[in-house]
Amino acid sequence: MKKTVKRTLVGLGVVFIMIVAFFGTYLLKAKFEIRVMTPMETREIDKKIVVINDSYVNLFLIKDSNQYIAVDGGNNMEAVSKELKNLNIDPRNIIAVVLTHTDSDHVAALNLFKKAGVYFSKQEEPLINGGRARFLLWGNSIAAKKYTLLDDQQTITIKNTKIKGILTPGHTPGSMCYLVNDKYLFTGDAISLKNDKIGKFNKFFNMDTKMATESIARITAIPTAEYIFTAHYGYTSDYKNAVKDWKNE
Repeated sequence: MKKTVKRTLVGLGVVFIMIVAFFGTYLLKAKFEIRVMTPMETREIDKKIVVINDSYVNLFLIKDSNQYIAVDGGNNMEAVSKELKNLNIDPRNIIAVVLTHTDSDHVAALNLFKKAGVYFSKQEEPLINGGRARFLLWGNSIAAKKYTLLDDQQTITIKNTKIKGILTPGHTPGSMCYLVNDKYLFTGDAISLKNDKIGKFNKFFNMDTKMATESIARITAIPTAEYIFTAHYGYTSDYKNAVKDWKNE
């Protein structure tokens, strides 16, 4: 009996050590991947676009008269709140949030925008309703109880702002880029941007890197786009130059 108990305890100890080692390795790798990211500091890009820095990720505000539409919802609510205060932007004036996907670093500040409608792709919903896991056994979650699901190529108009959703699966199944007023392209975690050239996003964070790479072709085929805004690698105002050398490797 004592031997059985001892063996059981040893077995549990080994399993515990393996779990700790796995998560420790994962966190170290994630930290390394985050270090290569190049998010922007908080500032106004032009009269239409404001970028908010939240550690290693950016969210964006699209100005429409005296109100705003947010692209993504940030990594830390306190950090986003502080940056908005520095810009004299009242969170109550953010009337909508379009999510490129539902990972935690893109949705953490949603509670700041209590009056905002929330939009994301139909293919992303299984990650938040238990239909599909994001990592091992865990899914994603968002603070919004009500939200609107978008189809690929669907265009919505919020006040005077036209927003077209372009499905680019791979990072997550429902990752979606947004083309705003036919000019500004917001890509979330679909791509990286280095030396003003687009590239693959960090494989470590992708659910399906093969699919993510194939999806980049959709980003390169938007003739009216002028700007590209990424969530972790800054932006460029020269869309044509950024995409012209892309090759699906």
